[in-house]
Amino acid sequence: MEKYRSFDEIQFALKKGESDCRSIVKYYLQNIHTKAHLNAFVEVYAQSALEQAAQVDQKIAQGTAGKLAGMVIGIKDVLNYEGHSCTAGSNILKGYVSQYTATAVQRLLNEDAIIIGRLNCDEFGMGSSNEQSAYGKVHQEIDPTRVPGGSSGGSAVAVQANLCTVSLGSDTGGSVRQPAAFTGVIGMKPTYSRVSRWGLIAYASSFDTIGVFSTTVKDNAIILEVMAGYDKKDSTSSKKVVETYSNLDFPKGPVKIAVLKEVLHATALQPEIKRNTLEVIERLKNKGHEVQEVDFPLLKYVLPTYYILTTAEASANLARFDGVKYGYRTPQAQNLEQLYKDSRSEGFGEEVKRRIMLGTFVLSASYHDAYFTKAQKVRRVIKEITEELLTDFDYLMLPTTPTTAFKFGEHGDDPISMYLEDLFTVQASVSGVPALSIPNGKDDSGMPIGLQVIANSFKEADLYAFGHYLSALTLN
Repeated sequence: MEKYRSFDEIQFALKKGESDCRSIVKYYLQNIHTKAHLNAFVEVYAQSALEQAAQVDQKIAQGTAGKLAGMVIGIKDVLNYEGHSCTAGSNILKGYVSQYTATAVQRLLNEDAIIIGRLNCDEFGMGSSNEQSAYGKVHQEIDPTRVPGGSSGGSAVAVQANLCTVSLGSDTGGSVRQPAAFTGVIGMKPTYSRVSRWGLIAYASSFDTIGVFSTTVKDNAIILEVMAGYDKKDSTSSKKVVETYSNLDFPKGPVKIAVLKEVLHATALQPEIKRNTLEVIERLKNKGHEVQEVDFPLLKYVLPTYYILTTAEASANLARFDGVKYGYRTPQAQNLEQLYKDSRSEGFGEEVKRRIMLGTFVLSASYHDAYFTKAQKVRRVIKEITEELLTDFDYLMLPTTPTTAFKFGEHGDDPISMYLEDLFTVQASVSGVPALSIPNGKDDSGMPIGLQVIANSFKEADLYAFGHYLSALTLN
């Protein structure tokens, strides 16, 4: 039987004197070694993690330890951690060592969390399967022939396979929620601006959020509670007060839940996912909650809007990786122009180059208004309608993904079919609202199914409380 599947179990062992932080880190290091074939970690910080653990043990003995003492965390390879490599799963950043620590990571360290390593991901967060990493693909623990989801596939599998207590990922259009659904764990995308992006390697700056993977809603809430809040280093971070998310106080009275007709009756929705979602809806109704199907005719515009805007922002953000200041530099350049072209051509992977070219196209003078400007306007309309729905209803509920985890290579020759895997997650990203994915049983092949709940901006406390309540009603 595996131990330490939650922070509560770790805290119980520490308080009873049955274990210490060094022993807990060694336990996870052994798991990482045993399950190295999953390729979840691109680098394990064995020595520094053990040193951190020893320091936390001293603080526990002195009664000065932070609220995350004993929590062992893996971080996605897009978060800077001073003195450690950070490459965003790309050859273009080969050899780069972080000069500073991301605010979100530093806040966890300040509360005595232990960072055990960096986790594999699709290059620059661009992908839905974790097949686009320079370090190779990550394998599901349940079925190694199937993808773990992306782009935070390593973060999802690290929690699924019990390689750390929780992990951090980034979510631009579903990169936490989709792999959480595929691997049967809990994944949270907070409100845009709730967590500082300082130290997160940018993909699309107006969409990027730092999210959390865990096996329990409570663990997820504790981590976000520590990370959230204003940061003067990130001008987009919110100054709103951070609530105590880990209270998980769900109201005793009934709540109103909207279910999107266009999602529930979509032809692309896998039958088992629809079946399990309908089962949860019935259970909620039996508990006295109001669940109503509503129209959302803009659903077909959400994905195109997302990809136009994110590729445009990626084109601008990734211009800084030019082979001059840091990272990969082509060895055969004869002049500056060739240095730029060859370094980027050789350093970036195919999917990243595809999105840079798409973004450059929609930003070009001839097409800027036709694509980029129009997409911004549509985004505003989607956001307004979503927020209006979340004013009339307490939550939106829908499947996290249209299918369960697919086999490696299944969408390799068809980028559009790969992009459609984000169909149900991008609405929350375009609107900037928080969304939580929780497990909801399995399909006929034994692969996990995810159920997604969306709340209005800065309603993370309510979302976690409802997610905790809903977890008892989902299928096991």
